[in-house]
Parts: sequence; C-alpha cells; structure tokens
Amino acid sequence: MINTKDILETIEMLTSENLDVRTVTMGISLLDCIDPDPDKACQKIYDKITTKAAHLVEEVDKIAADYGIPIINKRISVTPIAMLLGAAPDADPVQYAKTLDAAAKKVGVNFIGGFGALVHKGFSSGDERLIRSIPRALAETDIVCSSVNIGSTKSGLNMDAVRLMGQVVRDTAEATKDNMCMGAAKLVVFCNAPEDNPFMAGAFHGVGEPDCVIHVGVSGPGAVRAALAKLPKDAPLDQVAELIKKTAFKITRLGQLVANLASQALGVPAGIIDLSLAPTPAIGDSVAHILEGMGLEGCGSCGTTAALAMLNDAVKKGGVMASNHVGGLSGAFIPVSEDDGMIKAATCGSLTLEKLEAMTAVCSVGIDMVVIPGDTTAEVISALIADEAAIGMVNSKTTAVRVIPAIGHKAGDVLDFGGLLGYAPIMPISKYAPDVFIHRGGRVPAPMQALKN
Repeated sequence: MINTKDILETIEMLTSENLDVRTVTMGISLLDCIDPDPDKACQKIYDKITTKAAHLVEEVDKIAADYGIPIINKRISVTPIAMLLGAAPDADPVQYAKTLDAAAKKVGVNFIGGFGALVHKGFSSGDERLIRSIPRALAETDIVCSSVNIGSTKSGLNMDAVRLMGQVVRDTAEATKDNMCMGAAKLVVFCNAPEDNPFMAGAFHGVGEPDCVIHVGVSGPGAVRAALAKLPKDAPLDQVAELIKKTAFKITRLGQLVANLASQALGVPAGIIDLSLAPTPAIGDSVAHILEGMGLEGCGSCGTTAALAMLNDAVKKGGVMASNHVGGLSGAFIPVSEDDGMIKAATCGSLTLEKLEAMTAVCSVGIDMVVIPGDTTAEVISALIADEAAIGMVNSKTTAVRVIPAIGHKAGDVLDFGGLLGYAPIMPISKYAPDVFIHRGGRVPAPMQALKN
C-alpha cells in the first residue's frame, strides 16, 4: 500500500530540501558507425545521435512538468570514440569531437560524454591518438566530456597511460586557461570505470550495453541532511544509518519512476539507477553538511572517513531495495567545487588534499573537481592519478581524478566556474618530485584480489 506519510515526505524533499533527479542520460552505441572514411563515420555518428535522442529533452521535460519532479540535466553517453578511430588511421580525432558537440547541441542536451579510451591494459589502435587530442578537442568544443580508464583490479595499472594523462590534464588546462581552465573540468581519469555511469564528465556507453538505453542519476544530499536534523544529537549511529537507508530508498524510488516513464515515452530500455548523493553549491545541498550533521565540527576532521564510510554504505543499502538495477557509481560524491560544505572546509583548512585522498577509499568516486596550483608539474599530476588508481585497484572500487591545474594562479586563490560546477579554493599539493617513479612506465601488476576465478 502507498503510505500517505511517505508521499508527503517526498513532496517536502522536492519542494524544500533540494531533492532532484540530477540527470537522465541516454546511452547510444556507435559501433555501427565505424568507417575507414572519417567523413562518413562522422556523418553516421551525427545521424544516429540526432535520431535516437531527437525527443529526449522534450519527453524528459514533459515528465518533469507532469509529475512536478525537478530533472536538472539531460545528457548523452556514447561508445568510447577511440574504438572508432582504429578503423580510420588517418582521421583527426577532433573531427569526431566536433561531430559529438554538434549532434548534442542539435538535440538540446547539456553534455555528451564518451570522447575517451579504455587503456587499462595497454594501447590499441586509435587510443593514443585520441588521448593526445584531448586538450585540443575540449578546447574546441563546448559540451563534450572526456574520460580515460587507466587501470582496473583485474589488469593492474597502465603506468604509461598514467604518465601520459598527467601531461594531458595539464595541457588541457593550458588550452582553456582563458576560460577558467574549463577543459580540465570536463576530463576524468578512471580506475575501474563503470560502463553505465550517467554522470559527467565520466559517462561513456560500454561495449556490453544495449544499442540504446536510458540511465538515471538521482541526488538528494539536502533530503538526507534534513532527515538527520530531526534525530536527537545522542542518537546511536545504527539509528543514524537506518534513517539514511530509508531516505535513500525514497530518493531511489523517485529515480526509478523517472526511468520507467522515460523508457516508455522514448521506446528505449531502462538501464540503471545511479543512486549517488550528488551535491551542488546551493546552501543545504551538501554531503559535507551531512557528515557534520553526524557530529563532526568540520568536514575533514578526524572521524570524517568513518562517517563517510557509513553514509556510503547506508545509501547503497537503501537504494538497492528500491531498484532492480542499481549501477553507475552509486554512493556519495565529494567534489570540492560542487559542494558548499566542501568549499568552506577547504577554504578554512579543515579539509586538505591528503584527507580527501583518504576519504576516496570509502566514497563513490575520488579526487573530484579539485583545483591545484597552476605550476603543478605533469609528473605530480600523474602521481596523484596513480595514488588514486591504486586505491581503486586494491579495493575493487571505482576511483577517479578530475583535477584542474589553475594556470597562472597559486594556492589560496579561488577559481569560479559558475553554475553546477561552482567555485573552489586552490588547494596546495606536495611539490616533492615523483618524476623517476612516473617515468619508469610499464604496468603495476594486478593485486591478489584479481585472482577471484
């Protein structure tokens, strides 16, 4: 039976507590667009995207209006473009990026992801060409996002790719330095990248996915924080966890409803619900504030990692009861620039880069939307990627790095991206050189956890 109290609570979440469906993302396979002629391939890509997603924005907006559910973003993810480049050895990868940009603008989505490569075990034909083109591609397009998977628990870490990506991140920031280094904000380096992630900038359409599918990413840090505020300060932590589970269940059911409606309206299979708590710079819509609501003086204090581990676990336990197909990243995001509480904690010094790295061992993703000094070397960025990837590899979880070297700025300055990307203080990073380690190259062997067969 439908519980009237639960309905009223959900309405309160929508109207007063910043609950929204963060994204409806259509995944589209481009494998049937492969062609040795890049002009023909790009035409096929454009035609397929604009056909499959022709009514995506229209139908999702109608669902939002009919049901009073805020749906913030409409997005598209596609097959990693490096897979198409192997058949076109003379093609310019940026031509493909511009095609994605044009098609996405034609159908009216906010972002399109998939200009990327999967190189966790090595480079195949087309991979390195695409990776080296990322700085120019992200500088010459507006809504294209890029991701590269450089490691996995099964395969270990491709340190040649790690070394290359440190330079690519820095070059991407340089190429967009007149636009707040925005290109680096649209570039993610993964370990254990999921094939069905609906969130940008890391979304891509994996080869095991259907030809076309609808994924939904929910949000709701404000709803969780508001629920916690109703508990007495001396409530035991198992009671706190139980409340988070129940709240996550309601949030995920909302996402499942939207997925079912969008699937029916578009005639496309429903995929997964990503039940990640995705914060925004809006007051009260913060994962950091949830952690502080558990009893911490400031996010980043001792106890933060333990509190985040419990939050992540409770969110997943509540969400899996509300949907048959939970996937993507699913947990709690901790992007510094996109979370009002994280921004304040980083500004006052409560939250450091080293503490953030510890938190990524138990959170949903990793070092996310962190701004570092503009003079940070490519080797230091590569070493940060390697550290984060090692956490993901050993713990059999997804980790990622999305850092923005603020070209021309130093630690303590602020970079303001605007909108959902927010703003962030530039956080100091160790300048001790890891150059010899990074330039060794090769592969870090897979851990013992890989031998599960």
